[in-house]
Amino acid sequence: MTRLNLSLVLVLLVTTVVGAQSLPPAHVVNDEGGPVVITGSVAYTSPFFTSGVASPLVILEDQAGFVDRNEYFVFPPESQTLGQITSDFYTSPFTYSIALPIEPQGTLRDVDNDSQQDTGVMVFAVAYWNNVWGDPFLEERDLSGGGWSTAYASTRISEDPEKRLEIIGGKFLIYAPEPGQGFPSGFGADGLLFTDDDPIVEAPQGYSVVDMDSEPFVFDRAKEQVIDLIEPEGAALVDFSGMSYTDAFDAMIEKLRNEYAFTEYKGLDWDAVVKKYRPRFEEADQRGDRQLYLDTLSEIIWSFPDGHVGVRPFSLFVDRVRTAVEGGVGLAIRETDDREAYVVFVTPNSPAAQEGIRRGARILAVNGRPIEEVIARTNPISETFSTEHNRRLAQARYALRFPLSTGSVEITYQNAGSSPVTTTLQVVNEFDSFFYSSDPELTGYELPLDFRVLDDGLAYAKIYSFNDNDLLTIQLWERMIRTVMDQGAPGLIIDMRQNGGGNGFIADQMAAYFFDEPLVVGSRGYYNKEAGEFIFDPRSVQQLYLPAEDLRYSGPVAVLIGPDCASACERFAYDMSLEGRAEIVGQYPTAGLGGSVDDFVMPEGVIVRYTAGRSLDADGNIHIEGIGVPPTDRVPVTVDTLLSEGDPILEEAERILLQF
Repeated sequence: MTRLNLSLVLVLLVTTVVGAQSLPPAHVVNDEGGPVVITGSVAYTSPFFTSGVASPLVILEDQAGFVDRNEYFVFPPESQTLGQITSDFYTSPFTYSIALPIEPQGTLRDVDNDSQQDTGVMVFAVAYWNNVWGDPFLEERDLSGGGWSTAYASTRISEDPEKRLEIIGGKFLIYAPEPGQGFPSGFGADGLLFTDDDPIVEAPQGYSVVDMDSEPFVFDRAKEQVIDLIEPEGAALVDFSGMSYTDAFDAMIEKLRNEYAFTEYKGLDWDAVVKKYRPRFEEADQRGDRQLYLDTLSEIIWSFPDGHVGVRPFSLFVDRVRTAVEGGVGLAIRETDDREAYVVFVTPNSPAAQEGIRRGARILAVNGRPIEEVIARTNPISETFSTEHNRRLAQARYALRFPLSTGSVEITYQNAGSSPVTTTLQVVNEFDSFFYSSDPELTGYELPLDFRVLDDGLAYAKIYSFNDNDLLTIQLWERMIRTVMDQGAPGLIIDMRQNGGGNGFIADQMAAYFFDEPLVVGSRGYYNKEAGEFIFDPRSVQQLYLPAEDLRYSGPVAVLIGPDCASACERFAYDMSLEGRAEIVGQYPTAGLGGSVDDFVMPEGVIVRYTAGRSLDADGNIHIEGIGVPPTDRVPVTVDTLLSEGDPILEEAERILLQF
């Protein structure tokens, strides 16, 4: 060794010793040389936690994004140490285990605030994620753009909007590759981590679990660590079931008054609701009347002008609904654009069939009142609606439903080519006509989507749900996209008419396969208890994250919509309407459900669902709720289209695409 090299080594040794001596030691407990395995449990109460999840993960999550306050930091694949889920994921709590690598591959960050460049440490949280795209490791789309966990992690996030996304407690796993590396032992005067006022201690070399709920932070070096992941208050299911009927009503109203997303937009008067209904809850308490409680609660919920709002399980309310609709005369009717009502189905051997009323007959009156007035006054019990067109369709469905005690009704009808006839029909117990007018029946065997080629060479895909197995959904979707491109189909028709929604992020990212720019498509705000108002966090911007270039379809597209395309389905349809990317074909706008939902539990096991997230477009406007996505190419509702044996909407889409 030369004299120069020897001098350099001595300088480095002195610097290391001085640096090490300049930092007080961390408060270390259970020093067994550092963790080698982490186990723990994940308890969840949110009813949405497992929805659609097929490939759940518990990983070591690289916290360089939080250290840098980079909300778009994507965890490098090499930093992601994958754990094992060791119990049934779909039963809460589930358990996990992570065997730590000898030397992790996380991102080093110098966090000792001494203005000198040191090797630094790797900082990890233990976190739950859902892997949908690509290989076993998480990518940008899995991470919704990147950042760090705000739920179901070993860390806790502040609810204070002034400290948005700030980690305020919980546990980190850190790795110091060499001695002399500093790490905070507290949050400092500003209450924030990794800022200039942090008190700094020397981290032990190797792994340590840092408990940030201690003062000062405790560095645990036990070989076997137990770290349970944290469900934040905002994600947990709120439960009022242990209260009296009246107290639960008060709690419900307070929650909805604050958290329902569209109070002003819908013109809701919560004081009027209290004045009208609270005495009935008090009476139910005084009499111990469970049925009065259930009837009153369902009346409140079913009067909401919001299709997302509802109650379940339906079995609690089925008797009331059955009584209202179990009687019929054997007719299902639909209205044309000019509000004329025509028979679209006649139940065989029903009173209507025996009378000779035929499919295509025009219904003129019921009990002497014009059918248009009858429909307008009908209450579609057990359903809620965000749009007038959806409500009107349901009113037509329920207009010829009666309690069995009705006995008989007078119907004025006109068969095609005949004169009007007024007749009396017996009300009987028949549901065929009712279910014919309801949503088209699914078998339950459907995949999330299927696809095929039509006779004219166009490709046709039908997406049934965004709430199915999300991994399978994306695999089928990418298979379809590749097939359409490989086969050189002249165009693609995407049928959304039976899609009731689900995961809005999945819907957005499936639309991204048709664009070449990562468009911002909207944002979503939620009530913040600390702020006392709805907050639209900048990080809540909804963006299309582009797939690989060879998976982007540039050919012509038509999207088929209808009144049963709801919620996440509407997000997909809206995305596809941007920049004129697709023709939106249908007879009606979509259902108009423009938000995200949450649940809470009331007495007697009733679960109430309400709209908690307010969705806006990229310009900050309410764009779906109460409006829906309108067709760009509207197929009129006429006698011919109502009675067509074919599919007029699909036929119109084919006509459009074959013109390209």
